[in-house]
Amino acid sequence: MEREIQGWSVIERRHGDLLAMLELAKESGDAGIERELGTELTSFEAAVHQLRVELLLCGERDGHNAFLAIHPGAGGTESQDWAQMLLRMYTRWGEQKGYKMQTLDLQAGDEAGIKSATISMTGPYAYGYLKAEAGVHRLVRISPFDANKRRHTSFASVFVYPELEEDVEVAIEDKDLRIDTFRSGGAGGQNVNKVETAIRITHLPTGLVAQCQNERSQLQNRMGAMKILKARLFEVEQQKKEAEFNAIVGEKKEIAWGSQIRSYVFQPYQMVKDHRTNYEVGNIQSVMDGELDEFIEAYLKMKMTK
Repeated sequence: MEREIQGWSVIERRHGDLLAMLELAKESGDAGIERELGTELTSFEAAVHQLRVELLLCGERDGHNAFLAIHPGAGGTESQDWAQMLLRMYTRWGEQKGYKMQTLDLQAGDEAGIKSATISMTGPYAYGYLKAEAGVHRLVRISPFDANKRRHTSFASVFVYPELEEDVEVAIEDKDLRIDTFRSGGAGGQNVNKVETAIRITHLPTGLVAQCQNERSQLQNRMGAMKILKARLFEVEQQKKEAEFNAIVGEKKEIAWGSQIRSYVFQPYQMVKDHRTNYEVGNIQSVMDGELDEFIEAYLKMKMTK
C-alpha cells in the first residue's frame, strides 16, 4: 500500500513541477527550458500510463509473485525447442520489469530445447501481469530441424500460478502425497548432481505434479516443490469456483484452460497475434525479446471491460 500511495504522490508532485516549468517557459521564451519540458513531459506520460495499467490489476492475487511453468506439446524436438524460445522470451520480459527470477526446475530436451521448466518471478504485480499468458502458444516457422526446410507448427503450454502467503491454508494430507527423489540434471555443484537432492511430489487425488531441483539440499527442494504444489492446487480450486459461478449466471468463459491464446508466425510472413483480443504486431523479434506489455495490457483491458 505504501508503494502504491508513494507512486501517486510522486505523480502529483511531478505534475506540479511540470505546470511550474510550463509557466516559466511561457514567461521566459527560453528554448532550453522548452526542450527540458518536452523531455520531462514524455517521461511523465509514461509514468501515468504505468499507473493506469496497474489500476487494471485489481484481482485478489494480482499483486503476488508468480510461478510460471512451460511444457512443450506433441512434436518432440520441434515443440521442445519452441518451449525453450518461450522460456527465453519470458526471462527477457522479467529482466525488463526488474523482477528477481529463479529457475526451480528445468528438464533439458533429448536433442534440443526443454521438456519442462518452472521459474519463479518476484516483483510487484508479477502474477497480475503473467496471468494473461496462461494458455497454449502456437508457433509457425520453417523448421531448423527439417532437412527439407518444410514449414512446421508447434505448440507449448504456459501455466501461471500466484505465490501464496504463508498464512493461506491449502488442505493437503500426507496420505495424498507421493514423494520421489532423483538426481538433478544440468550444471551444478559437487552435491547437486551426485546425490538425490531433487524432489518430485505427486498429489494423488488430482494427479498434479510439482518438482524442484535447483537447491543443494533435499529439504530446500521439498519446501520449494510444496510451495509450487500449493499454488497449483489453489489455482485449481479457483477455477472450479469460477466454473460454478459461470454455470449459475449462464456465462461462457472465453478462455478455457489450455486453449490456444496466441500465434507466432515466422513464415511465410511475420506476425504475432493474440486470438482473445485480436491485438497483433509484425515485429516478431521484439516480441521474442520480451516486448509483451502491449499484449498483456490489451488482455487486461478486455477483462476489465467484460
